Amino acid sequence: MNPYLDGRPVPAPSRLRFLVFGLAVVLAAGALSTRLFAIQIGGAMPYTALAATTRTVVEPLPSTRGVIFDRNGKPLVSNTASYSVKIRPADLPESRRVQVVNTLAALVGEDPASINVALDSNTGSSYDLVRVAQDVDPRVAGLIAESSDALPGVQVVVDTRRDYVLGPLLSQVLGYTAPISGPELSSLKDQGYLPDDLLGRTGVESEYESVLRGQYGLQTVERDAAGRDIQVLRTDQPPIAGSSVKLSIDVHQQQLAQQALQWGMKTAGLKRGVVIVMNPQTGEILALVSLPTYDDNLFSQGISPSEYQALLNNPQKPLVDHAISDQYPPGSTYKLVAGTGVLADGKITASTRIRTAGSLSLGGFRFNDWNGRGFGLCNIYCGFGNSSDTFFYQAAAMLGIDRHGYWGKQYGFGAPTQIDLPNEAAGTVPTNQWKLDTLGLPIYPGEVYLAGIGQGYVQVTPLQLLNAYCALANGGTLYKPHVVDQIIAPDGTVTNIDPQVLGEVNTSQKVLAIMRRAARNTVVIRHTYNLVDLPIVIAGKTGTAEFGSGARGHLAFHTWFVGFVPKNPWKTLSDPNGWKAVARTDSPLAVLVLAFDSNTRGNAATEIAKYFFQLHFNIKKDYRRPDLLRKVSN
Repeated sequence: MNPYLDGRPVPAPSRLRFLVFGLAVVLAAGALSTRLFAIQIGGAMPYTALAATTRTVVEPLPSTRGVIFDRNGKPLVSNTASYSVKIRPADLPESRRVQVVNTLAALVGEDPASINVALDSNTGSSYDLVRVAQDVDPRVAGLIAESSDALPGVQVVVDTRRDYVLGPLLSQVLGYTAPISGPELSSLKDQGYLPDDLLGRTGVESEYESVLRGQYGLQTVERDAAGRDIQVLRTDQPPIAGSSVKLSIDVHQQQLAQQALQWGMKTAGLKRGVVIVMNPQTGEILALVSLPTYDDNLFSQGISPSEYQALLNNPQKPLVDHAISDQYPPGSTYKLVAGTGVLADGKITASTRIRTAGSLSLGGFRFNDWNGRGFGLCNIYCGFGNSSDTFFYQAAAMLGIDRHGYWGKQYGFGAPTQIDLPNEAAGTVPTNQWKLDTLGLPIYPGEVYLAGIGQGYVQVTPLQLLNAYCALANGGTLYKPHVVDQIIAPDGTVTNIDPQVLGEVNTSQKVLAIMRRAARNTVVIRHTYNLVDLPIVIAGKTGTAEFGSGARGHLAFHTWFVGFVPKNPWKTLSDPNGWKAVARTDSPLAVLVLAFDSNTRGNAATEIAKYFFQLHFNIKKDYRRPDLLRKVSN
């Protein structure tokens, strides 16, 4: 380039000027850096401190709850996505709590008091989410999610809830899940439960909680100084889904049992009843109906306080499984105990005849036979078939109360059956020691009489009674009843629930065969009206048990039927009365019916059982006698 553009030379730049300019730049940059440093260190100090306290923690990762199937693989419970509303107490200013709780309660249809209880009973960290509403309508959930400013601390979370496919049909068996409470969390948090967890409350959901729940995983999350999750950094251990279970319950048989019971209750005006169907060879429960009942979906969807209170206040106790949790006097069905005892102890033989009269006198009291006349000279077949009270007063007296109690316990009475359902009652088998321990008094002779006919202090659950007759039907083996047949792991591995023996009735096969024949005689001689006319062989026993207070003959009563059929139940020309059939021990089906407070002209339980047998065996002719279900006055 030509340095002489206009013909004159250009002077060289001053070195001083460059030095001054450079110094100015350095000073300006220094000043700017100093200011930036001051801003960062001074004005931004809270943010620096906050960042310094950011930390990582390991927290549980919930698993998917297992599902439940019937014995044929029909799904009974599923997991359904739903919206839950939760509150983080730390993010809810105390000054705004009343307003937020009231607004939220109005939106989700809850009582503000229930939301406050949920918040106040939280024993975990104030930064843990607390569920206050579940199964919220999607439109309401969307509105809440968009109102974070008006509802501080409130979050909408996509959860899963249990959907009970058949509703009330199996509520007593399946149970339900519900949110965990504060006191429960204290004892369960070491097992990985969270404040907003769901817990199996009753039925299979409760009994198999550890199986269905699965195993929680672990994840590392980053939290800020306030304890709020910022992000998930990694999954340290993936959760393992809960195992599924397959029931022994057959939905079709459950429906037939409920149909029969509902018909009987409607026709006879009953308010409570039970039907149980069981396999005597395995202890499998094929159907278990307890009415009235409830819909377990009410709980899984979030039951309101008023709905729950209505269930609690119902005098017929729909939340109680009457098949296992209530105990009743068994009436004449308990004559199985004295009958077995006097035969096994050699007090009588099958041909021994005992005089039965209209009544027996003891200590100034009269103990009447149910028909007021007695049945003359009776052997065990006559006494059991006609259900003679005076026969079994004498049989119990021959044994004495302690030996009678021994034979009751041999059949499993006086102790839980250990069924895989919660809240089972134990029943009562009276003995001298029992009465001394309970009332401080010895047993009186009249109380021995009453025990012989299943009255007085004797109390049983319907399941205990059925299990006793199952032992009679199968040749003396007392099985542990169960409603779950298989546990199916997430990888498909199947664990079978094998039959478990509780004990053996300590007598000979000859004695048990005599009692099975006596049970068949109950049907053959028409003590059960026209049950003998069905084209199948049925053996069993009826019972009428008084309860309450008042003079004998003027008490309310309920009726029982318990019976079984042989493996090939259809009548044959070679065995028209079924004696050969009941001699066998191969019965696959036993049925019990309790018609509570029936007060009917005939045995309501027998009519209900008859209808079930018709439905089960697809018998087209209708043998029911609705006229026997007319009420009688007390």
